[in-house]
Amino acid sequence: MKVARLTEGYVTLREGRVWKLLAADLGPLVVALLQSLFNEEEKNVPVSVAVERVTRDLEVLKGIGYVLPQTAQQYIADWLRQGWLVRRFPAGAQEEVFELSAEATTALRLVAGLQKPRAAATESRLASVMQQVFRLAEETDANPKSRLASLRAERERIEQEIASIERDGVRVLMEERAVERAREVISQAEELASDFRNVRDAFEQLNRDLRRSLMENDGSRAEVLEHLFAGIDLIAESDAGRTFNAFWRLLTDGEQSFALAEALDAIASRNFVRKLEHRERKFLQELTAVLMAEGGNVHEVLQQFARSLKSFVQSREFQEQRRLHTLLKKAQLAALSIREKVRPNEAINFSLSLTSSRIRSASQWGIYDPAMRAPDSNMADAEMSELTIEAVEELVRQSEIDFRTLREHLMAMLLEVSQVTIADVLRRFPAEQGFGSIVGYVALGAKSGEVTESNQIVSWIGSDGVDRSARVPAIYFTRERILEFTDGNE
Repeated sequence: MKVARLTEGYVTLREGRVWKLLAADLGPLVVALLQSLFNEEEKNVPVSVAVERVTRDLEVLKGIGYVLPQTAQQYIADWLRQGWLVRRFPAGAQEEVFELSAEATTALRLVAGLQKPRAAATESRLASVMQQVFRLAEETDANPKSRLASLRAERERIEQEIASIERDGVRVLMEERAVERAREVISQAEELASDFRNVRDAFEQLNRDLRRSLMENDGSRAEVLEHLFAGIDLIAESDAGRTFNAFWRLLTDGEQSFALAEALDAIASRNFVRKLEHRERKFLQELTAVLMAEGGNVHEVLQQFARSLKSFVQSREFQEQRRLHTLLKKAQLAALSIREKVRPNEAINFSLSLTSSRIRSASQWGIYDPAMRAPDSNMADAEMSELTIEAVEELVRQSEIDFRTLREHLMAMLLEVSQVTIADVLRRFPAEQGFGSIVGYVALGAKSGEVTESNQIVSWIGSDGVDRSARVPAIYFTRERILEFTDGNE
């Protein structure tokens, strides 16, 4: 039974993306192309840059005898289908970006470990395991006597070490052992940074499962919202959520972060660091920034899921998705109800018109080059205009309110009487610009007149000779404010 269980487990792994990548016919070439596509400092690459790099690398491989008949776009599309690449569209980006999936990252790290095999057992790894065992035993011990005895023994050891330093000075690790420990730290930190993608993938799967459960919920919108908020808590309380939140709290703790940065700076100043490779030294120097960046990405994904879920439920998209889901369920139930009456190969005399739209990736579109359709730069001479100054003035009068003439009409009226209304002015001076003149008088009244709460009817004759009237506020223009009509233009 044991061998059968093991075989089933390995068969499942064989169907996974990691094993498929390593066992593919072009596996070595794909691994090499993916490693070349993503530099050490790049976690994601824009689509256009990715196509250019893969095209260049394919030409190099063809030049040394490898048969690679497909184009870079075709290979990239296949890697996307296999799940070795992930396409994303970050907020604020101008184009999509590619990044390695968690499974592809695991495969590449496994291959890198095979190329540079590590010693089967090192003092650093053994010391790390022993320290974790001691710490686990201590922190799970509920007996206060044994805990106190352990703390007293630790205090005695520290006092002995202090006395030894005061007597004989400091003894530091040998350079070989220091380099060994540094590389062990780098190895664990690299695995930790890559694990963030697994955490993010777990969040994405939780998000998809939650949306599916919301779609299958037949309750009201209030009930769905309750499920939504419970779902957000579900994401936070999942194994991935709890693990990440604990790590994020530790990473963003000011005291811990400062202590880690100080320790890394101190290590960088030691002599043994010169025996590390340039990549290893750089990784140690940027360790805090790398962890913060990876953790920040996962944290932003988690927050985005919460916002998008709420927006999804409150939008019309949710209603449409629920309607489609209901229709599909009805169709499935209808099919199940007649499965005993209609044979699968029986003609039902029904034609289904499929959509003619073709779904294509944006990365497969050709870039439009304006130079290919450049218009003729020659410009024909325009014909002489027959407009006169008087005609231009009349056009301007028709398109703009003539406030200067309106002010002149008001001043002429106020020189004769102490106050006038818009209706009084229109009886003596017709509205030359039709409704535009009425609007102009109201604008002047709002600025320099006395506006009342009552209304009055004003009449005028339009340019088409038709009598018109309108109800406007009763505005009084007074002689005391006549000087205000001479101020600036409207």
